[in-house]
Amino acid sequence: MDATTTEGSRVNTTVLIVGGGPAGLTLGCSLARSGVAVRIIEKSPEFPRGSRGKGLNQRSRELLAGLGLDEELAAVGTEHIVLRKYVGGVPVEDSRSGDPEAARPGVPYSSGLLLPQWRVEDALRGKLAEYGVRVELGCELTGFTQDEHGVRATLADGRTIEADYLAGCDGGKSVVRKALGARFEGETAAEEMMIIGDVEADGLDRGYWHQWFGEGAGVLLCPFRGTSHWQFQGAAGTDERGRLPEPTLEVFQDLFDRVAGVPGVRLANPTWRSTYRVNVRMADRFREGRVFIVGDAAHVHSIAGGLGMNTGIQDAFNLGWKLALVTGGHAGPGLLDTYEEERLPIAAWTLKTSNEGLRRIMEGAGEGRFGTDVGASAETSTLGVGYRWSSLSGGAGERAAAGGGLAAGDRAPDAP
Repeated sequence: MDATTTEGSRVNTTVLIVGGGPAGLTLGCSLARSGVAVRIIEKSPEFPRGSRGKGLNQRSRELLAGLGLDEELAAVGTEHIVLRKYVGGVPVEDSRSGDPEAARPGVPYSSGLLLPQWRVEDALRGKLAEYGVRVELGCELTGFTQDEHGVRATLADGRTIEADYLAGCDGGKSVVRKALGARFEGETAAEEMMIIGDVEADGLDRGYWHQWFGEGAGVLLCPFRGTSHWQFQGAAGTDERGRLPEPTLEVFQDLFDRVAGVPGVRLANPTWRSTYRVNVRMADRFREGRVFIVGDAAHVHSIAGGLGMNTGIQDAFNLGWKLALVTGGHAGPGLLDTYEEERLPIAAWTLKTSNEGLRRIMEGAGEGRFGTDVGASAETSTLGVGYRWSSLSGGAGERAAAGGGLAAGDRAPDAP
């Protein structure tokens, strides 16, 4: 459901979501399907088409299936892709992601799903449209105030939106987090950097995620089902001033030629290019009053293990059902306290897990073990993430933890 009332330049709604990425869209779907009036604003003038975060883990697949998106996403994604690794241009190892034999009632997905982030966003926007909600592009938040009755948000064009609650899903540079005064503690790594983009690459077998290493550098090309593009990732070091080269097609091609050494392969038609530096930071709080921060607005970390988009989706799902119950009059506002209680420790775990994954990748490179799979583990499926410590578990989860098996606060698997 979209905004409830409009009076001149003022709009009233139940929940205002700032940011139209995966976290904001997931939160919007979770609320709209429960009949909550929601409005989503996005400062960008158009929807991004870059691959960016390029995979859903098993837990996120379960949650998005609960929103009715299972078949649509599976139709455009890839399971069990084979990583083909090369050293000095020579293939040295093939490894398959996931275990095709592992699916069972309690674990319905035997692997994650490889697909560009824009595919996930397209699917979520389509689901929102079924509820009559659309993302409002070119709509920038400049500030807000709140009191015990609600939140008053100010937009760059002078309009205001009055809402019962506001959720900042507006990324690592979050305006909402900064306005709350939350500390974003952590560090920016000086040495872990790469150039990245989406390109076409004729002459390569699209049945593999190609990963070349050598010459003190690395180049990865990951294919996407149903498109002609690949995600290019390149680690080539920096110049004497610590700067990465510009992510131009020429730089991509030069790095590919030097590291991969595959004659005749020409990169073309770049549709997205960027630079990436590892930031590891977490907000000291995820809520103040009627305002919440979600996803990258609350935590950022290494891409090792592929937890970024997934953690934001899972934050949003946690907050969504709670806001729906409270705004629908089915639970008291105290339920909202459990969002930070449950998700802040998970964010800390995510930073620790992705840091460990990055460490394994860096150490592995020094020992001749290469590839993105070195940074993954069984934990990065997030099927084991739970909240035994939560007040919603009434202490039963932690009391039962020593006995093994399922306990209050755990993910509840399906049964036959």
